[in-house]
Parts: sequence; C-alpha cells; structure tokens
Amino acid sequence: MTMTVGELFEALSTRFDSDAAAGLNRTLQWKITDEDPGVWAFEMADGQGRLIPGGVDAPDTTFTTTGATWMAIAEGRQDAMRAFMTGKLKVKGDMMLAMKVPKLFRTGF
Repeated sequence: MTMTVGELFEALSTRFDSDAAAGLNRTLQWKITDEDPGVWAFEMADGQGRLIPGGVDAPDTTFTTTGATWMAIAEGRQDAMRAFMTGKLKVKGDMMLAMKVPKLFRTGF
C-alpha cells in the first residue's frame, strides 16, 4: 500500500525519536512542490514533537523537494545527501539541523 505525501507527514510523529531530539528546540519544514503540493512543519521542543500542517512563518530549516523524492527518502529508497547533492532536495536555513534529520526520524514503514 502506497501512502500519500499527506499521510506520510501525518505518520511522521510516530517515527520521531524523542531521545535523539532531547534538548532540541527547533522547527523543521518541508515544502512539497509538485502534483501533490503542500507545506508541513515539525516542531521539536524538549524531546516532544508535533506536526503543523500548513507550516510556520520562521522554521529553522526548510526542505524543498517533490513528493516523489520525499517519499523515496522517507521510505529509505533514496539517500537524502545524494538527493541534496544532485539538486533534488534543496535545504535552506540551519544545515547542522538538516544533517540530524536522519537520526530524528526512523525511515521505512
């Protein structure tokens, strides 16, 4: 069964590793730009995480990509660093925070 981009973001909090996020008070944001566009933010505070559909005004890090690329990264079929290096994934803001994302969320379903 294939999830939609929206369903994938709704499932994000179930894949959040609160131990890895201990002490982080930051907000990540994803901007999906293709046929199923949307913006989702994920706020981390004191080891807790919450999804914010529609995004926020001032995230610490923003990822911009297509739904297909994001699904492949989230499902573990695409390496996020390779997607970034080939221009499929754009990152704006705190690059150190962006590098921690693979540790903050478990991939695969």
